[in-house]
Amino acid sequence: MADIGHPTLKQLNYLQAVIKAGSFRGASQKLGVSQPTITSQIAALEEALGMTLLERSRSGTIPTAAGRDLIPHITNIETEVNAIREQARFASTGGSGVHRMGVPPTLGPYFLPEVLSEVHAADPTLRLYVREATPRELENGLIDGRYDLILTTMPVEIGGLVVEPLFGEPFKLCAPPDHPLVGKGMVNASAIRGERLLAIEERHRLFEQMQAMANQFGAHLMRDYEGTSLDTVRQMIGTGFGLAFLPALYIRSEIDPRNDVTVLELSETPSDRDVVLAWRPTAAKRQLYRSLASQMRRVCREKLSECLHVAAPQSAGGSAAAD
Repeated sequence: MADIGHPTLKQLNYLQAVIKAGSFRGASQKLGVSQPTITSQIAALEEALGMTLLERSRSGTIPTAAGRDLIPHITNIETEVNAIREQARFASTGGSGVHRMGVPPTLGPYFLPEVLSEVHAADPTLRLYVREATPRELENGLIDGRYDLILTTMPVEIGGLVVEPLFGEPFKLCAPPDHPLVGKGMVNASAIRGERLLAIEERHRLFEQMQAMANQFGAHLMRDYEGTSLDTVRQMIGTGFGLAFLPALYIRSEIDPRNDVTVLELSETPSDRDVVLAWRPTAAKRQLYRSLASQMRRVCREKLSECLHVAAPQSAGGSAAAD
């Protein structure tokens, strides 16, 4: 098979113009380029691709089947090139730009709606492209460049990252409405010894914290009934499968409005899960990310202080890596 050459953007644009105009003369007038130039460039394109792209006649020019098949691809290329130009223009005017942020599914959906509108109001040029993955996947994606920054939970297992603390998120014990402990006020921690505790799947870092809480209070972790998400854990609580420790932001977002499960007051509170913003120390926009962390803490203090323990800013020397 003969090697296929590399068409240029200019050649593809000329081909598209001829097809749209229906003639070389029309394309020449539209583009403000001489007809011989367009003719030679399309000839070079046909030679590079090894196929005839246009049928020429006295009545005009139409694409061959091969030329017609190229039209949607040329359109896609044109769209992407325009997007690159727009992004470059946007960046050159001092805008913060588009940044890929990874978040865990057990945290992002319940935290980001509280802060993103405030972040956008503070910096309308900052655009966060948010994707969900487990914390371990997020850390690997940050290292290999799939993410620019990540919202994740401690401990961060990959060294060398800048880690900026945001807040501690408490856990609360949730029970089905008909559980014997419901309605008895403050529940002594010893009362849940031997109780069945539900947990999320092991692939989530949250599983390890749920397992630690089961061990702390002497409860039985039900490994046969792990939930694929916090919603499935909540649904299993509601149908009487057992109790579960759930994060405060999830409770605020999904349980308080529904009342399908009951939140118990426990005499002894488990440790918070510590939430951080992390990025590579070499990130070009590292100062922007530190500012973003500061904004997030401010929003937490103003809107979420009743359910979160907002962290103090981390000095660069105290981060996983200085930036």
